[in-house]
Amino acid sequence: MKSVKSIFDFFSALILLIILFIPLIIFCFIATIDTGQSGLFVQKRIGKNGEIFNILKIRTMEGVYASAVTTNAMKITSFGRFLRKYKLDELPQLINIVKGEMSWVGPRPDVQGYADVLTGDDRIILSVRPGITGPAQIKYRNEEKILSQFENPQQYNDEVLWKDKVEINKNYVKNWNFWQDFKYLWGTVFH
Repeated sequence: MKSVKSIFDFFSALILLIILFIPLIIFCFIATIDTGQSGLFVQKRIGKNGEIFNILKIRTMEGVYASAVTTNAMKITSFGRFLRKYKLDELPQLINIVKGEMSWVGPRPDVQGYADVLTGDDRIILSVRPGITGPAQIKYRNEEKILSQFENPQQYNDEVLWKDKVEINKNYVKNWNFWQDFKYLWGTVFH
């Protein structure tokens, strides 16, 4: 059944990439003008089996990204807010799916210092390709808003959110079901 998932990921992402190629180029061009930097943002993330790969996104912020947790909402451009609202900044990840580095659904790929340092049973998360969406992403779809409520968002992320995401993602991997993936895709698109 997992090979069906891989085949579905590849062909659906390839078709969408072909259909959305022109809008993707336009969004990257606008993001380049909007941020004053390359409109394509590349960042190292932890993938399947702990391998590092370059995740692709459309740049939505001015300046340098410190980390996903400590970004300042004031640095997000107006066009970036639009892209993030509709998750359009994630479109370049279609390339990551076609390359076999990501899946539509799975644990979100983390920056170094999180998934790559998991131990014991928690490492099951690394046995699958990371996803654009999944149960943890759906639960914490407003993560930036949640973190902005805390004086030390990095600490809250590390001590509360990250631990909960690990449990959610372990449950996803242990109980994986192809049809459940469609539920997560549906929940992501039509929320």
